[in-house]
Amino acid sequence: MAGIRSLIRLYPKQLVQQDLPRVSSFFIACSGGRLVGCCALQIYSKRMAEVRSLAVHPDFREAGVASRLVQCCIERAKQRGIKEVFAVTSATSFFGRLGFVTFRREKTAMFYELAPMLE
Repeated sequence: MAGIRSLIRLYPKQLVQQDLPRVSSFFIACSGGRLVGCCALQIYSKRMAEVRSLAVHPDFREAGVASRLVQCCIERAKQRGIKEVFAVTSATSFFGRLGFVTFRREKTAMFYELAPMLE
């Protein structure tokens, strides 16, 4: 898990650093004994799971590592009978190439304010 955390720390603005999935949820990619990529499948129910915490070392970007890791997550979801897999991402073109689509072809973020703003 320490290696996964180190890899994720390379992307502090893109990846959530806390509340990572369990180590058993991760797939990893190694090259020469070195951890170069990781991705987790977090299963929420028999219906839905999330591909998350996808990180690839900059030296290995554009080598297909990320695509293979996401495919591993999709395969695990299929094996478990999951109906739908989603990803919360700013890399929409990457996930689009892998077959992910936006819900009803829309991109919507909705927020609920819990405390009134002080003026």
